[in-house]
Amino acid sequence: MPAGHLIRGRRGEDAAAEHLRSLGMDILTRNWRGRRGELDIVARHGDTLVFVEVKTRDRAGMATPFDALTREKRRRLSRAAGEYLSRHDAWDTPCRFDLVAVTVGGDGRGAEIEHIENAFVLEGSGGWQPW
Repeated sequence: MPAGHLIRGRRGEDAAAEHLRSLGMDILTRNWRGRRGELDIVARHGDTLVFVEVKTRDRAGMATPFDALTREKRRRLSRAAGEYLSRHDAWDTPCRFDLVAVTVGGDGRGAEIEHIENAFVLEGSGGWQPW
């Protein structure tokens, strides 16, 4: 049986995907892995590719989901997104990074979802694209 944090993370990603679909986004892939990193969810919102980082935490925990989106994590996400764009010949596609923060109770039920569009812009990029 998987560890509790893996089960909680999977439920958080399921809730995030459901939330994104409710906003009219098409989920292109989940847990995409490349040599340069992993992307939790890649979605399309109109003409825009959306790289979605999902952070799931317990309500009782000390850290918030937003605390986990560190500078280093943003760098890893940008490298993975760059690899995704290269593999899909999509460098000319408008893109953004979103964060979906999922906070759950100790029993894993009653998820609260907070969605931040354009959660970050890469430093020195004048926008995140091109790098």
